[in-house]
Amino acid sequence: MKITILNGNPNADNVKFDNYLEELADLLESRNHTVTISKLREMDIKYCMGCFGCWVKTPGECVVADDSRDICREYINSDFVLFASPIIMGFTSALLKKAHDKLIPLIHPYLEIVRGEFHHLARYKKYPRIGLLLENKGADEEDIKIISNIYMRDAINLRASFCFTRLTSDYVEEVANEIDSI
Repeated sequence: MKITILNGNPNADNVKFDNYLEELADLLESRNHTVTISKLREMDIKYCMGCFGCWVKTPGECVVADDSRDICREYINSDFVLFASPIIMGFTSALLKKAHDKLIPLIHPYLEIVRGEFHHLARYKKYPRIGLLLENKGADEEDIKIISNIYMRDAINLRASFCFTRLTSDYVEEVANEIDSI
């Protein structure tokens, strides 16, 4: 399985988080998966301006030339994408949110009804399954549930299947086993 890990850790001093992801990637590779970790803090990702250029001017690609184009290619060509971030002020990092927002070119501006709600049409035939990995530094269960529900709901728009939310307090083997079971 081709796996992409979007590392939304904005703090290079948070070595524990980065090491956890490296250990997870090594374990998954030992199980014959292909794993790519994108350290978002090392990438040039501009904010989405909501200009709709990715739908009108350059369909399927952000009009702003930044690394989000690479993230979109990596995302759409993956079987599974893990969004990984410390919880900062009750949500994922602004860095991960910024990268997540820039996935909008991967869907059409046109709408259809999905489960009784309006959602965007798929631009591609295949979309990855996604998971969420959070480092909890003081958030309560309700915060984690809210974050998880937001990613679950957004997965519908991104035409993805939301698989799980895990915490870095879980053993790496448990997270790898969950990914293996997908």
